[in-house]
Amino acid sequence: MAPHNYSGPWQNFPSIDKWIQFEDMFNRNKSSMASTGDTGEDIGRIWNAIKECAKIGVDERVILAIIMQESHGDVGVETTFSPRDHIPTGGLMQCSGCDGCPGRHGVSQAEITDMVRKGTEHFKGNLKAHGDKWSGESIYPALREYNSGSVNNGDLSDGQGATASYVSDIANRLTGWVN
Repeated sequence: MAPHNYSGPWQNFPSIDKWIQFEDMFNRNKSSMASTGDTGEDIGRIWNAIKECAKIGVDERVILAIIMQESHGDVGVETTFSPRDHIPTGGLMQCSGCDGCPGRHGVSQAEITDMVRKGTEHFKGNLKAHGDKWSGESIYPALREYNSGSVNNGDLSDGQGATASYVSDIANRLTGWVN
């Protein structure tokens, strides 16, 4: 499946009924996670962490899509720095305030859940800022804000210094694309 280039306002992105089911999405991404050096236990713990953190009020598919976009599911991903403020962002969801486990694999459930919780809580704050609805109207602008810190609602591909294709990439992941 080749990715589609989505851009413009949230209405130009696929509706939730076009998204694949979580289990299918997770299974499609297992080999990508394993290719990072993750152990089978790491991958199982990512599943557990997503299921637990979805209780915060974020769709488990969105959590997984952010994980795959930010780190390809690599529990030992290196810490990066935000483009605007150069604040360290670590862990599976590359979230500020998350130390992550750089260079490590075979990490504990508590460490993996902590990485996913911090990213999910951060995204939930973005979601609330955009109406906290279980629809593209809130989710896609919240994804733009998660990546770039601000949103041009007329063009969610306006990265404002961050990854322009971020929201489009996530939308593709939600509909079955794997890279």
